[in-house]
Amino acid sequence: MLVLVAPGQGAQKPGFLTPWLDLPGVTERLTWWSAVSGLDLIHYGTKADEEEIRDTAVAQPLLVAAALVSARALFPKDAAGAEGAGNSAEGFSESARAVLGATAGHSVGEIAAATVAGVLTEETAMVLVRRRGLAMAEAAAQAETGMSAVLGGEQDDMVAHLTKLGLTPANVNGAGQIVAAGTVEQLAALAADKPEGVRRVVPLAVAGAFHTDHMAPAVSALDTLVAGAPFADPRLPYVSNRDGQVVTSGAEIAQRLVAQVSNPVRWDLCMETFQRLGATAIIEVAPGGTLVGIAKRALPGVKTLALKTPDDLEAARALIAEHAVPVADTPAE
Repeated sequence: MLVLVAPGQGAQKPGFLTPWLDLPGVTERLTWWSAVSGLDLIHYGTKADEEEIRDTAVAQPLLVAAALVSARALFPKDAAGAEGAGNSAEGFSESARAVLGATAGHSVGEIAAATVAGVLTEETAMVLVRRRGLAMAEAAAQAETGMSAVLGGEQDDMVAHLTKLGLTPANVNGAGQIVAAGTVEQLAALAADKPEGVRRVVPLAVAGAFHTDHMAPAVSALDTLVAGAPFADPRLPYVSNRDGQVVTSGAEIAQRLVAQVSNPVRWDLCMETFQRLGATAIIEVAPGGTLVGIAKRALPGVKTLALKTPDDLEAARALIAEHAVPVADTPAE
């Protein structure tokens, strides 16, 4: 059974959209999404430097755009076989449904995953992610905060140590990795006083303490926006990173997408659900690498592929042909 996953903030790199522009229709699509979101995605994805795309308000739309461009390249036909799937949410999701057993996203990647599952149209996704990025950037500007990856050590010991320092375990990623979030002073204290067994503390290229109480103002802003946005029920199993549960209601997914801005990401529980559903392969859409790296350590025996550039499409299609199982044949949650 095949799972499609989408990465979160920090996965972006300068120029990472450039090779995707060589695919037919991608420039036109990104031009349209730029108009929808009010952000020049082509400029930021091809010419902007690392500091420019570190901006939360820029990084989040870029990541969702890249995820959707690469996912559409994997599913180029709609359910009826006509070229150009993805022109509607239904066509895109039905094409994906034919081969995917589940989909999930890490942090902002959840918006891309929800779009693949048919919960959101691409236009709604781009409006939502742009407002999410702006709201979180505004919240982050209220205090000097950040995030650091804590590598190694026992999970319970790490969580206890972070709590002692006033930090939040904002991403519990599994495979011996937790991302701590809090003020720069708290993160400095962590770097100087690592928990026993921890190999490294690595600062992340993000602009604030995401998935903590520091993001409460962003939750309020998104609540107002989502109240009038169209959310459909998912057409394939959608795994929420709040608790690793399969969510079948579009209305509940909307609520979770908003609340998750200030709540920890439990990617470890998502991977437990993938395993329970019978996952045999995981493809991470662009800019892939982070999530399949975790999966290699946490899910031995599950094949993985990071879709970084169009050069990876052939291998991804081969993996789909080998591991695709219609949703109806996957184990019930």
